[in-house]
Amino acid sequence: MNAKAEESYTAKEIQVLEGLEAVRRRPAMYIGSTGPSGLHHLVYEIVDNSIDEVLAGVAKNIDVTIRKDNSVSVLDDGRGIPVDPVTDVKDPKIKGKSALEVVLTVLHAGGKFEKKAYKVSGGLHGVGVSVVNALSEWLEAESYRDGKIYRQRYVRGKPTGEVETVGKTQDRGTRVTFLPDAEIFKESIGVSFDILSKRLRELAFLNAGTRITLIDEREDRKHIFLYEGGIVEFVRFLNANKTPIHTDPIYIHKEKDDLQLELALQYNDGFDENTYAFVNNIHTVDGGTHLTGFRSALTRVVNDYVKRYELLKGKEIGIQGDDVREGMSAVLSVKIMHPQFEGQTKGKLGNSEVEGIVKSIVGDTLSTFFEEHPQTASSVAAKAITAAEAREAARKARDLTRRK
Repeated sequence: MNAKAEESYTAKEIQVLEGLEAVRRRPAMYIGSTGPSGLHHLVYEIVDNSIDEVLAGVAKNIDVTIRKDNSVSVLDDGRGIPVDPVTDVKDPKIKGKSALEVVLTVLHAGGKFEKKAYKVSGGLHGVGVSVVNALSEWLEAESYRDGKIYRQRYVRGKPTGEVETVGKTQDRGTRVTFLPDAEIFKESIGVSFDILSKRLRELAFLNAGTRITLIDEREDRKHIFLYEGGIVEFVRFLNANKTPIHTDPIYIHKEKDDLQLELALQYNDGFDENTYAFVNNIHTVDGGTHLTGFRSALTRVVNDYVKRYELLKGKEIGIQGDDVREGMSAVLSVKIMHPQFEGQTKGKLGNSEVEGIVKSIVGDTLSTFFEEHPQTASSVAAKAITAAEAREAARKARDLTRRK
């Protein structure tokens, strides 16, 4: 380093970004990107908070409305964000402020770090709604509780006034309305009805009996998602244009070591695997330990079944994981208390203990299911054997071609 550069690097150059300023300076660190995926992530963060109320057993309805000015409103019938003063903190800047303002303006402030308010939650990091606030041109939060309507408005993350009581109500819940900031989302601030529909449909499948309504006032479109059958209906939906090789999806619902597991799977006569994995309703697009545990158990159970009943008839082939998953549509949903996601956008689960628990649950339950449902088991095993034979034949053909 030259002397001039060394001299110019002093304590004066060290910056401390106050409040939500850090989020506006480096938005991609919190929402993945400032393109379409990051824009939609803002909506998901707010909806995830409403879904956490569903998981807590205190909400049944969520309404998402895209307004004509591209603002988005999310309303639920949960408990409503608390508005009483926060007292159990040391920071003098926070102490005494309304809980509503603290949740909306302070990173890592929320009710999801301990088990008291939420046993399990997807919006775990305590940054969701405050990040949305920071990246919005304006945001308005309303809390319906104690027979009153409480409201606070923010501009680019900063309150324009105190939390106000603006009316009376018999309802309870929370409404958050925000307009994404065009200074941050330079490409577009208009969210897509179809992209939101896909995510909200998933959430309705994952939370049986929850009504999720999506309204787009820009184009006068509306979808209502309500699935009493939960993830079994999800798997039927995934296989809607395919031919299943067994009539009913295999369904598992078990709890072990504070982990709740739901799994539905059904094979079709196609060749592609279609697996969706979720943790606390968050779609882990990059998988993680829960998915690894499931796949490992599935491969072992099918191999054990094939060996026990000598279905290979002396053929010298091994059945691999890809063979077992060929033509499978599956939805795996686990709920755990302290998920460790890799990255704020929660694309991958990192909890090492989850793999063994999922492996154990799926292995034991699926083995029992196969013994009790031999027709389904033999169909799945036959499908895997055919896939293994095709893979082996393709390998031999490639080797022959190379030798020639």
